[in-house]
Amino acid sequence: MVRHGASGRSWRPGSRVARLHASHSYRFVLLLILATFVFVMTAPEETWALSALGLLLCGTLIVTIWTSGLGWNLPRTLLVIAIGVAVAVVAETASSQEGAGAVWLVGFVLAATIMAVIALGVVDQGEVNGQSIVGAICIYLLLGLLFSFAYGSAAKLGSGSFFAQGTDGTAAIRLYFSYITMATIGYGDYSPAGDFARTLAVLEGLLGQLYLVTVIALLVSRVGRRPEGSG
Repeated sequence: MVRHGASGRSWRPGSRVARLHASHSYRFVLLLILATFVFVMTAPEETWALSALGLLLCGTLIVTIWTSGLGWNLPRTLLVIAIGVAVAVVAETASSQEGAGAVWLVGFVLAATIMAVIALGVVDQGEVNGQSIVGAICIYLLLGLLFSFAYGSAAKLGSGSFFAQGTDGTAAIRLYFSYITMATIGYGDYSPAGDFARTLAVLEGLLGQLYLVTVIALLVSRVGRRPEGSG
C-alpha cells in the first residue's frame, strides 16, 4: 500500500521516508542511557543488579526501536522482553563467574543493537537537526557502556585479573576505566593486563576518537543543508 504525505509525495510503509515520518525525539532514549550509566556506577555487586541492568537495556532497546520509527511490532517487542527476562533469570540463578560473564556479554550485544538502531534513525534524518544531534550523542555515550560490558565479560570469563593492579574491578570501576580510555585521558590508576584486555582498550580509544572526528565533520558539513529531493 502506498501512502501520501502532506506534500502529496507517496511513500511505502517500511521505507526510509516511512521511518522518518514515524520517528520521535531521542531525548527519552538519552535519559535512559544516562540512567543506565548512573545505575552501573551506583548499583552494588549483587545478582539482582545484573538482572535489573538486563531489563533496563531491553527497555531502552524497545524505546529506541519506537523512537527510530521502526514500528511498534508486538512479536519484536515480546522477543526483546523475553531476552530481558532470560537475562534476569540467568543473572539470578547462575552464581558462577561464567554466568556473570554471559550476562555482561548479552549486555554488550544489546548495547551494540541499540547503537545500530539509533544510527539507522540518525541516517534517516538526511540533515543535521536536533534529532540527529541527540542521536549522535546517544551513540557516543553507548560506546563507553559497550566497552565496559566487554570488559566485564572479559573479567569474568578470563583466567587472570583484568587489570594489571591484580583485580577485576567492580562494574563501576570498569565503567570509569572505559570512559577515561575512550576520552584518551589515561590517569594510570588502572591499566589492562593481558593482550586481549589491552587490545580492547586500544580499540576503544581509537573508535572513540575516530567517532568524534568523523561525526563532528559530518555534522558540520551538513549544517543548514536541506535533504536531497526537498524542493
